[in-house]
Amino acid sequence: QVQLAESGGGLVQPGGSLRLSCVASGFTMDDYVIIWFRQAPGTEREGFSCLSGSDGRSYYLDSVKGRFTVSRDIAKNAVYLQMNSLEPEDTGVYYCAADQISRTMQDLICEAALAATGSAVEFWGKGTLVTVSS
Repeated sequence: QVQLAESGGGLVQPGGSLRLSCVASGFTMDDYVIIWFRQAPGTEREGFSCLSGSDGRSYYLDSVKGRFTVSRDIAKNAVYLQMNSLEPEDTGVYYCAADQISRTMQDLICEAALAATGSAVEFWGKGTLVTVSS
């Protein structure tokens, strides 16, 4: 059974940092893309980062590029999202999600996932709340 569990959210001041974790079970990441979504109050869910499981390549929306970094620990079957220079606009519920994608298509799917709502993504964590406020 595929499961994803996020953790690490909380309250942080503008300019601060947080590190979110997404621990996966029931599958190995080689055959999946891992996508980070967020949903701010009153807005649609939006994909802002994607990790290709086959080659570890990461993709970012412009709004987070240079501030957020995705990494993975294959042994732990975990993906991490390091968020620096956080802004109030980063407030929202953060989700990690996964889709099984052929290795040759993962990079294309990751590019398409950015700014998308993820309505077709199969597996989701329950989300973790990030609040950036002074």
